[in-house]
Amino acid sequence: MARAQLWVAAACAVVLALAAPSLAGDPDMLQDVCVADLKSPIKLNGFPCKANVTADDFFFAGLKNPGNTNNAAGSNVTAANVQFFPGVNTLGVSMARIDYAPQGQNPPHTHPRATEIIFVLEGVLEVGFITTSNKLFTKTVTAGEVFVFPRGLVHFQQNRGHGPAAVIAAFNSQLQGTQTIATTLFAAAPPVPSDVLAKAFRVDAAEVDAIKAKFK
Repeated sequence: MARAQLWVAAACAVVLALAAPSLAGDPDMLQDVCVADLKSPIKLNGFPCKANVTADDFFFAGLKNPGNTNNAAGSNVTAANVQFFPGVNTLGVSMARIDYAPQGQNPPHTHPRATEIIFVLEGVLEVGFITTSNKLFTKTVTAGEVFVFPRGLVHFQQNRGHGPAAVIAAFNSQLQGTQTIATTLFAAAPPVPSDVLAKAFRVDAAEVDAIKAKFK
C-alpha cells in the first residue's frame, strides 16, 4: 500500500513538472537574446528577432519621469514592455511606472498574461484584487511597501493621499496585456449590445447608453 502511494506521489510530481512550463507567463527562450523587430511584417506569437543588436536595445529611460495624470482617471501608465523596450523580447519580464494625481485611480482591470507586483515610490494608495469567488483583498500601502496582484484577477489602485503618488510595477511577461473593465464593456468596437449590459447590471438600456456616451 505504501509503495502504491509512493508511485502515485511520484507520478503526480512528474505531471506537475511537465506541466510547469505551460503555466508560465511566457514560453522559455531558446537563445541568449532575441531583441524584438517591431517593424517586421511577420506575424507570430511574440516578435521575431532583429538582426543587428546593440546595447541600446537593452536600455530604457522612460520610467524616470512622472507621466501626465491630467485625464478622467487621474493616472498615467508608462509601459516598459516589449512594444516600447524591444530588449525584453523572449525574457518573460516587463515593467511600468504608474503615476496618480490626488484622488486618481488605476481603474479595475486585469492582466491575462502576468502577475503584477508593485513597489510604492511615493504617496498613499488603497490597492486590492478580487478573486474568482468574489472575495476582495485590499490594503493601504505607502512609500517603500510592496503589493502583488495575482495573474488574471481584477485589481485596482486608488490614491488616498492629498498629494501625488507613484509606483513601479513589474510583470512576469514581456507583454502582460491589460483589460480595463469599464472600457472593455462600455467602449468595445463594435459595441456590446446595450440590452446585454442592461440585463447583466440589472439596469435599463437608457442607463447603459448614458454610460457608453461617457466613454466616447
